[in-house]
Amino acid sequence: MMLSWLAIVRLGLVQMALGSVVVLTTSTLNRLMVVELALPAVLPGLLVALHYGIQITRPNWGFLSDTGGRRTAWIVRGMTLLAGGAMLASLGIVVLKASFAAGLAVSILAYALIGLGVGASGTSLLALLATATAPRRRAAAATITWLMMIAGIAVTAGVVGWLLDPYTPVRLLEIVACVTLGSVLLTLLATWGVERGVIARPAPEPMPFREGLAEIWAEPKARAFTLFVALSMSAYFMQELILEPYAGLVFGFTPGQSTQLSGAQNGGVFAGMLAVGIAATGLGLGALRTWVIAGCVGSAAALAAIALAGQSESALLLPATIALGFFNGMFAVAAIGSMMALAGEGRESREGTRMGLWGAAQALAAGFGGLVGAASVDLLRLAMGPAPAFGLVFAAEALLFLAAAAMAARIMDARPRAPQANLVPGE
Repeated sequence: MMLSWLAIVRLGLVQMALGSVVVLTTSTLNRLMVVELALPAVLPGLLVALHYGIQITRPNWGFLSDTGGRRTAWIVRGMTLLAGGAMLASLGIVVLKASFAAGLAVSILAYALIGLGVGASGTSLLALLATATAPRRRAAAATITWLMMIAGIAVTAGVVGWLLDPYTPVRLLEIVACVTLGSVLLTLLATWGVERGVIARPAPEPMPFREGLAEIWAEPKARAFTLFVALSMSAYFMQELILEPYAGLVFGFTPGQSTQLSGAQNGGVFAGMLAVGIAATGLGLGALRTWVIAGCVGSAAALAAIALAGQSESALLLPATIALGFFNGMFAVAAIGSMMALAGEGRESREGTRMGLWGAAQALAAGFGGLVGAASVDLLRLAMGPAPAFGLVFAAEALLFLAAAAMAARIMDARPRAPQANLVPGE
């Protein structure tokens, strides 16, 4: 028995809870450090990078969920770690005002816990979806869970922003406590009994983690897909830290206008994800491989348009940014669906380890891509004006997306070879 649509939606609630907690730490707390505490922006940047870096432990969590019985138990444990880390991070904001050293120590521990929690819950959730979702439903499952996560991020950011004004440390702690406690309770309710009736996979032979990971790395397809994830996600995140500064420095956008531009991009991401879910599952149009390649190529074209817009300060920036979001969303949900399908290939009962390996590659690429994009712009601006400096970085990102498309065409099957690896919904 595979997961029902209701069970998939319930697991989407876990993603919603995860996004709700993470947005507090990567957005709200960052702003408080820089604005209210007048700390250098590099501090929250390094803390966020730490939470990404800690996620190199994802293969460990996947291995544990493979060998430790019910995956929902690891989802709940991870969410509890994440909630505790977020609560500690908000306490770190309060402590930083009184003592920088003590506050920094608390914050480092908090963001390490956040990385561990995201790794444990997110990896186990994806592994459960990969092993218990019918092949024809994988694209829709990826779309549902990620759209719910985006909704959780958007709603939490808006509500918390409204409740937090006027800011006081006590109000911050109360709000974060409510969000984190609510997320843990929602996760408990969403996962309660969801694995009941799902066909149990045989537990893998007991072995040390390193041997299990080496076993997965020895699989050519798993190794190639890891490299694809690292390449494509580096391209995906390179623009994350530079698009709004580009709009301000080159086009003269105000902070409010650049924020609206970012919102338009996220709207495009939502539409792209929804389009793939409807087309691939609802209408049976195309394999996920096709959508991955189309998303990469479309993202490259949109980035080229964004780069060209800056050379003439044209009105092309807004539609090109929306298009970038749309093709990014198309690529992301198709890649996640492909990841879920490929997790079942190779040695039996190692889906969690594979998802962990790919999740670690994604997290490291996110931190690396954003850092490289920002650093490259800073260096290029020393030698040329803002428009050509940003334009060159966007062009480089477009080339990375084209390389990722070529790699996807080579390593992903156009047609499935077995039911478990079926990438074409409805067959």
